[in-house]
Amino acid sequence: PRTKDDLRAYCILLQNPQFSNTSTYVIYAHLLRQIAALTEADHHFLVHWSKKISQRRFKQLVDRLLQFISLRLFPAKPEEFPPMVKCTWWIPSATKVLALFNAANSLITPPIISYTEFYNSTLDHIDLMEEYHNWRCYGNSHRFSFCQYPFIISIAAKKVIIQRDSEQQMISIARQSLVDKVSRRQKPDMNMLFLNVKVRRTHLVSDSLDELARKRADLKKKLKVTFVGEAGLDMGGLTKEWFLLLIRQIFHPDYGMFTYHKDSHCHWFSSFKCDNYSEFRLVGALMGLAVYNSITLDIRFPLCCYKKLLSPPIVPCNHNTLVGICDVTLDDLFQIMPELAHGLSELLSYEGNVEEDFYSTFQVFQEEFGVIKSYNLKPNGDKIPVTNQNRKEYVKLYVDFLLNKTIYKQFSAFYYGFHSVCASYALLLLRPEEVEILVCGSPELDMSALQRSTQYEGYQKTDLTIRYFWDVVLGFSLDLQKKLLHFATGSDRVPVGGMADLNFKISKSETSTSWLPVAHTCFNQLCLPPYKNKKELKQKLIIGISNAEGFGLE
Repeated sequence: PRTKDDLRAYCILLQNPQFSNTSTYVIYAHLLRQIAALTEADHHFLVHWSKKISQRRFKQLVDRLLQFISLRLFPAKPEEFPPMVKCTWWIPSATKVLALFNAANSLITPPIISYTEFYNSTLDHIDLMEEYHNWRCYGNSHRFSFCQYPFIISIAAKKVIIQRDSEQQMISIARQSLVDKVSRRQKPDMNMLFLNVKVRRTHLVSDSLDELARKRADLKKKLKVTFVGEAGLDMGGLTKEWFLLLIRQIFHPDYGMFTYHKDSHCHWFSSFKCDNYSEFRLVGALMGLAVYNSITLDIRFPLCCYKKLLSPPIVPCNHNTLVGICDVTLDDLFQIMPELAHGLSELLSYEGNVEEDFYSTFQVFQEEFGVIKSYNLKPNGDKIPVTNQNRKEYVKLYVDFLLNKTIYKQFSAFYYGFHSVCASYALLLLRPEEVEILVCGSPELDMSALQRSTQYEGYQKTDLTIRYFWDVVLGFSLDLQKKLLHFATGSDRVPVGGMADLNFKISKSETSTSWLPVAHTCFNQLCLPPYKNKKELKQKLIIGISNAEGFGLE
């Protein structure tokens, strides 16, 4: 075992700025190998010491390790380094040391740096499916794979792994359908390669429920939607329209499945008891289908929802095992019901006599269909007063009651719906924040990137109207830019692949310039009349995007 002084020496040596220079990489690699080979107890010390490093120094150390890995994978001057066959241990050693910094970062709230700072975008250019298959075959054995350390793999690369894994599952299921047909001497039909959903607009939710329940074996096939009584091939537009209309209907407050909390701007599961939770399963399946079919949904769930979706990330074989239950904290409640969370926070910090001044017990009350019902947070809770000594337990049980227990049946149906489509070992690679980005897209907008990737119909990008448009949009506040994106695409977020993945199109509208712009959200298309000046364009655009009902669906 190493002495504390040895470990301190390692800590100091790691921070040597000379290791940014590739000429020192051989020495640096040996240092990293020594640190990676330390015992678990020694690693424990290093992790806790790393938490105390300043943010600037911490980021420098992480960046240095990431650069080391990148340059070993793709050296600018290969002659600078020993041949790869002689130093296969370089990258595993550096990644293991990086894992110590990631562990230190995860132990602090808020973290020292964002989890995205650990992404190594160089890995986007290696054969990640080979990494993934090695990891699936050998697990966390002595054979190294980047998938053992998913914090280093970017969300874009993880999406590629999930989609390729999905495609392989889709192809496998479609091939089996084909073999079954041929073996029964039936004529193969191209439709058997797809998940074909036929719905009536007037019975959207019930038809969608019936279709997905009947075709449960086909959920991993490519989705194609048909609206009964309407002509038209689904080239992606009908699928997106189906998602938009369903989400808008299901999440409407009058529908009663989800409650919208205005102060936190998010939806949460209604705790009302019902006879059938299949509609919650439908919403879970919708989210899974969206990830599978690269559709960005305009859903506002708190991060806690995605934590629960990954609890556990792989569906347990034993159906009696609880699912969707995770450790929840007051911070999770703050994201959903900030007012209630603030009240509980004040209870925890109250300096007076809690029992005499609050006069509360371990019993809580909830309104259900106009009737107030009482629930004990623990056996005989109505007879146990909340005191200065047990208030932490009270808050913990209350938060668990609200976010786990009262919605267990709703959430477990939602969980099984999502995993009926998305069941994949690739989910083990994801953080809750990354699942949210896969489902809803990223909130980071880059309108200049959108400008570069926009396609035009009836306009040239040099036309005066288009130049006015981009002058106006690039000068918009973030709020107005989000409104424009929501108006044109049905969501104010960006797909994982960035603005280019939106395939945004501006078409010339041969209408009077007194008309407002129109959006075809199903095709991410904006129809823009040829406004004569910038002032008129700005005025009409702001009116259009600020007064669009619902999704601005056309």
